[in-house]
Amino acid sequence: MHPPSPTDPAHGRPTRVPRRRQIGILVFDGVEELDAVGPWEVLSHWTQTRPVDGWDAFCLSADGQPVVGAKSLVLGAHHSFDDAPPLDVLIHPGGPGTRPMLLDPDHLGWVRSLRDSVPLMTSVCTGSLVYAAAGLLTGRRATTHWASLNLLSELDPTIITDVAARFVDDGDVITSAGVSAGIDMALHLVARLTDVERAREARRYIQYDPMPPI
Repeated sequence: MHPPSPTDPAHGRPTRVPRRRQIGILVFDGVEELDAVGPWEVLSHWTQTRPVDGWDAFCLSADGQPVVGAKSLVLGAHHSFDDAPPLDVLIHPGGPGTRPMLLDPDHLGWVRSLRDSVPLMTSVCTGSLVYAAAGLLTGRRATTHWASLNLLSELDPTIITDVAARFVDDGDVITSAGVSAGIDMALHLVARLTDVERAREARRYIQYDPMPPI
């Protein structure tokens, strides 16, 4: 027996429950751990403490299995490419594992296929190199880890490279600089998808107030 559908009390008609929107964080062998875990900390805190906003965050890997990060941390995935819910936002981290992706037609094809259906494509660190290799950054503003800025330009000379920005919001594509810059990008993402106060709540919770001691 199916549970009854929600009804409009004024008219007694079933009401449509809005689809929850989905943010997927890609993980893969050789991913730079903080590239993925930094945004995860921000976005999971927001989505889990404020479910009323209608967003969920999850991690996905190609086959849904755990991966080994660049510094040997094992990271799990909630979904595979095949069983993940439809994405509204993709976060593609960087790390040494992105280098083989630049020449992997299957991965580049997957990224291109998402461009047709995912409203917002984002990256951290050298994740933007993958976007460049897939042709997603042609003629657009973007950034990456400081040590890979030249490679970003080599992959696509039409890219307008921002060498100073922590992240670059270019509408339906957001790229961030290296590693910890992904936290800045994720906080910006929360503010963009909801409001600044939600982002401030997340920042306060993770106590993100960089004051380097050296």
